[in-house]
Amino acid sequence: MKASIAKGTRDFLPNQVIKRKYIFDIIKSVFEIYGYVPIETPSFELLSTLTGKYGEEGDRLLFKILNNGDFLQKADTEALCEKNSKKITSQISKRGLRYDLTVPFARFVVMHENELTFPFKRYQIQPVWRADRPQKGRYQEFYQCDVDAIGSDSLMYEAELIKIYDDVFTKLKIPVEIKINNRKVLEEMSSAIGAKDKFMDITIAIDKLDKIGMEGVEKELSKRDLNSKTIESIKKYLEIDSIGGLTDWFEHQNIDSSGLKELKTVFNYIYSIPLHNHVKYDATLARGLNYYTGCIFEVKAMDAQIGSLGGGGRYDELTEVFDRKGMSGVGISFGAERIYDVMEEKNLFPDDLIHTLDILFVAFDDYTHREAFKLASKLRKNNIKTDIYPAPAKMKKQMKYANAIAVPYVAIIGSNEMEKHIVTLKNMITGQQKEVPYDDLVNELKQKLM
Repeated sequence: MKASIAKGTRDFLPNQVIKRKYIFDIIKSVFEIYGYVPIETPSFELLSTLTGKYGEEGDRLLFKILNNGDFLQKADTEALCEKNSKKITSQISKRGLRYDLTVPFARFVVMHENELTFPFKRYQIQPVWRADRPQKGRYQEFYQCDVDAIGSDSLMYEAELIKIYDDVFTKLKIPVEIKINNRKVLEEMSSAIGAKDKFMDITIAIDKLDKIGMEGVEKELSKRDLNSKTIESIKKYLEIDSIGGLTDWFEHQNIDSSGLKELKTVFNYIYSIPLHNHVKYDATLARGLNYYTGCIFEVKAMDAQIGSLGGGGRYDELTEVFDRKGMSGVGISFGAERIYDVMEEKNLFPDDLIHTLDILFVAFDDYTHREAFKLASKLRKNNIKTDIYPAPAKMKKQMKYANAIAVPYVAIIGSNEMEKHIVTLKNMITGQQKEVPYDDLVNELKQKLM
């Protein structure tokens, strides 16, 4: 059998895992500075929990899990003969891999409401799955790093999340542009141009602008039965590039926009604090997921050709599908995979990050090998990353291994060293050697490794 993995998934080598952990640790440290606490949810949820929350395209991209046992036993024979996959799916599959972390979080909040204190501020770093076409920066299995505040409609949290984006990407040394819009603005715009009932169609089409361009958006809107006059009005709206321009647009329409007021409030918060990255109003930002109701966000790298590095927004009604009203929340997500790709491309990882081992012991017979094992235990007890070549062997073979794993120091123990209770400590970068007594080895290494 040929060794292979499913498309859209990846193995990670040790140096890649270490780099990914570096990203996760920075994100986690910022989350915790702002008072967010960790939770975890299962990898799969009931399909009834997941479907209908992500829009028509999102529902198509859900990974379904076949029921246990003979899953076709209770399936509709007629639907099977007709190859009616939509009808048959509900009969043979009751569960699905989670598409994101937000919907499971809403379910979590409703189930554990009596155990939580509100507003509840949580973060979650776990994998999600989407049956999307794999391409650069887009995978079928990937990690999301989410942070949400739920149980309050305060717009301070929108500003706080923008600052979290700013802090994380500053620490990662990735210059970004943080874009903001408001779904209420999009809804009010749709109403103003006489297309209130087409709000979701307009949003879905606008959300594809980066992928298909304005001409593609026009075709998409035409397919959704919007006339040319309405499409021209939408194009005119999409040309707005500032809060001032948006204010003028609504004044011209004689509309008192609640979405615009929310945007101005958020900008008033963030203008009062220093930011390292640019925050910009973007009329073209739509976010295709059905559950967003207020401010929405997206983050783009300034000097890398890749999709968004993060996104999110306010959701006022998500818990209502689980029979819990009045639980407004807002959250953002970091795309760890794309962040990794950008950092790798721009060589932004610290040079000394891949430092998995401090010292390797080499020995030449069973007697000295056991002595090395004893000394290694002492070094490990003092938090020095230590390994031993697994069996006595020729010096050339052991040193070749030491070079291959890029260990900075090698401790050589032969019969002469053992008689004197010393090791020959070799610096693998400079080639210098030094005899070090057993009792001094810990301090010697700590000084060198500082």
